[in-house]
Amino acid sequence: MTADGPVTADGPLTADGPLTARAPMADPGQARAAARAIAAAALGRDPGPMATAASGSHHVYVGSDAVVKLIDAGSHARLNREIALAPQLPAGLAAPLLGSGTHRLETGDEVRYACYARVPGTAPGMGLPGVDAATARALAEEAVERLGRLHAWVPGGRADRTLRETLDHGGFTGRAAFLAEIDHIAEHDRNAAVPPHLLDGLRAIARDAPPHARAVVPVHADCHWDNWLAHGPSVTALLDFEWARFGDPVDDWFFLIRFSGPHMETVLDVVARATGTPPDTLRAGCEVREATHLAADLRVALERPDVHARMAEDRLRSLEELIVGRYWWRPATPPAPPLSPPVTSGAASGAAGGLA
Repeated sequence: MTADGPVTADGPLTADGPLTARAPMADPGQARAAARAIAAAALGRDPGPMATAASGSHHVYVGSDAVVKLIDAGSHARLNREIALAPQLPAGLAAPLLGSGTHRLETGDEVRYACYARVPGTAPGMGLPGVDAATARALAEEAVERLGRLHAWVPGGRADRTLRETLDHGGFTGRAAFLAEIDHIAEHDRNAAVPPHLLDGLRAIARDAPPHARAVVPVHADCHWDNWLAHGPSVTALLDFEWARFGDPVDDWFFLIRFSGPHMETVLDVVARATGTPPDTLRAGCEVREATHLAADLRVALERPDVHARMAEDRLRSLEELIVGRYWWRPATPPAPPLSPPVTSGAASGAAGGLA
């Protein structure tokens, strides 16, 4: 278990405003002391030094054998999703949950926490930097196998109820909702910041999209390469199930493929072969997912232009690459620098749970 996936400089968002970003603790020293106490209780011994890990959605502290995620008790509740799902997830898929609950700081403030066993490995990183072609293929094969186990999982009880909860994840839910999102962009674009050809391009993608999104299997919905751990060519864990829900497997294939940098075509080939999906079908499904995530992020940015101007600029550049550059259909070429994941995913993606 390591820190959450990256977020944009504007902070992760949902349609209702900031959600992923955690407020700073009033006393960081107390937060660290709380993390050590929580880890000690879970391990039954002193956890040793615990370093602060970067995270946009929680306060995360990493020791040699445990990782503790903290958040103010009154902040967003997505950590509760992880806690609900962890005991039932397929064996070996995620970092084991050692303990969870609430902890009272000396100030009297309460924090919610989850303590996980630290799994060997490091995150391959957005765009798979420094990864050679053979290792990229090996990592993709293992990631696809693990996601296959997730998609085949039949959750029950609390896990099933959690996955069925409605989330403003910014992903594809159906053609009509996608077209409505595009109309919202046009309505909120008071300064005509969005070129007409980009709106036309989004509408063209939407018109070709399926009428309804399937919600038939558990999906992670934020499985870019910052949310995996790997040791050499082997995947060791999938992290951060804050945005997990019922969806379509392509909701996960999109994240895996899109954020593979120069290895995008290799990872697409791995997914297509492993799942028996025709490559063009996979490209079309991924294009729809990227377009809906970008549209959701852009709409949020346009609703609050004074706060999210940089995000709007970034999403417009990404839409140019998607629509004008025909990203999913162009011949393989050296790619642009890797993107950050959607913040309304996967994500609001941290996303989702959050394209930057």
